[in-house]
Amino acid sequence: MSKNLLKKKEKPIELGDRVIKEIAVRRALVQKSHYWFFNTYFSDYVKYQTAPFQKEMFQISEDQDEKMAVIVAFRGSAKSTIMTLSYPIWAIMGQQQKKFVVILSQTQRQASLHLTNIRRALEGNEILRKDLGPFKEEESGEWGSVSLVIPKYNARIVAASSEQSIRGMRHGAHRPDLIIADDVEDSMSTKNQDGRDKTYNWFCSEVIPVGDLDTKVIVIGNLLHEDSLLMRLKDEIQNNERNGIFRQYPIIDNHGKILWPGKYPDMAAIKTEQRKIRDSFSWHREYLLKIIDKRDAVIQKGWLHYYEEFPEDQPDLKFTQYAIGVDPAFSEKDKADNTAMVSIKVYGWGNKRKFFIIPNPVNAKLNFQSLLNCIERLTESYGTKFQTQIFIEDVAAQSIVIQTVKNKGYRVDGFKVAGMDKRSRLAMIAPLIQNGRILFPTKGAEDLITQILGLGTEKYDDLADALTTVVLKLIENDRAQFRWPPDPNEGDLCYRALTAGIRDYRF
Repeated sequence: MSKNLLKKKEKPIELGDRVIKEIAVRRALVQKSHYWFFNTYFSDYVKYQTAPFQKEMFQISEDQDEKMAVIVAFRGSAKSTIMTLSYPIWAIMGQQQKKFVVILSQTQRQASLHLTNIRRALEGNEILRKDLGPFKEEESGEWGSVSLVIPKYNARIVAASSEQSIRGMRHGAHRPDLIIADDVEDSMSTKNQDGRDKTYNWFCSEVIPVGDLDTKVIVIGNLLHEDSLLMRLKDEIQNNERNGIFRQYPIIDNHGKILWPGKYPDMAAIKTEQRKIRDSFSWHREYLLKIIDKRDAVIQKGWLHYYEEFPEDQPDLKFTQYAIGVDPAFSEKDKADNTAMVSIKVYGWGNKRKFFIIPNPVNAKLNFQSLLNCIERLTESYGTKFQTQIFIEDVAAQSIVIQTVKNKGYRVDGFKVAGMDKRSRLAMIAPLIQNGRILFPTKGAEDLITQILGLGTEKYDDLADALTTVVLKLIENDRAQFRWPPDPNEGDLCYRALTAGIRDYRF
């Protein structure tokens, strides 16, 4: 039988005479294998030869030992058809015998649409109903847009959204034993860190706890942001902080291989698909699974350089001082800006000078007195007050902070932005980041990095402001290092500095 089971279109009429004619053989086969279940009862969806990555998705669904799988795949890859339409049905009727399936999407409308597709398959698929039904009993009553009860299997499928609580969900004695999260994020919810944190916290505090020890969790979607839920789960899995597997399927892999040759036999077919999309941003994000900004980013993630420990003093790289950049705010109200303080440990002099960002910068809502206390504690933690320079953004009422700290005997100076916007200020220190003269700790600067990478889209930018304040002020005070023409290795940075009105320093 195995020689005749699979041909190009993989439709049930081509599965072999014995499978077609003998219901017992067919039922045994489809209950054991999700792959054959799909090709038998959902053959209308099989328009192209199954790709290896799709077979891997079937294997992931069949693996009862793997409790979590995170799948990022290109648009049109059939990931939702396999995992959100076919798998819930097979998980109940096949050998896994799941009793309570929960399907999650970002909105209730999206979740209900998934459930509607399942209901239509159960109601309209005659061969599935004859082989494994009946599914609906008149007296069962619960057969709607948010919940389906299948009495024959004592099973329930529920649709829910990230907008609602799912705490305490049960079907009789059963807690959810299969959870499928399909597109629980979109471009708006991932636009700023508050939205990304909200989705992640919902997933960790409500989705995971609602299950049990044997619950299987499938998370699928497109790549929307480097800090999205899927990417956070990826990092946790790859860092052995969370059990599970992560799979990423772009339409073309890093070696130029087309992942679905049955649908896209050559690069001409890929080009045709790309021309249909037209928008380069959407093509890279949704098909190549690469994040690019619609406008040029000020700082690119690949520019960042990291350190694990502060360097020991070397002849040309000696520790010279500590410096703190402060972007003050005087309110503890929820909608107020945060006070941010970024500290730097400076090594070396001149164009060999390096700025090591100290982990765990301050980023909190503080009143005036708490702000002063925080500056004092931070400065004293680095030694004497004379060893640390404090630079405070000097705008409007913020000058009172400068004067108060100065009256206490600290080395403090104001930084006037001189009409420069946030993006321009960050652009001025970009070459230092790219050239590895500003270094970030491997842990403890995540919020700062998020803000500088997402400047203009993130809700908060206080840490980014504090960073530019301390770096630009350090360089402004080092007048002796100014040279013209600029070092060719540092691009047009000096020219931009001059045109911005800062004429007495170089980077």
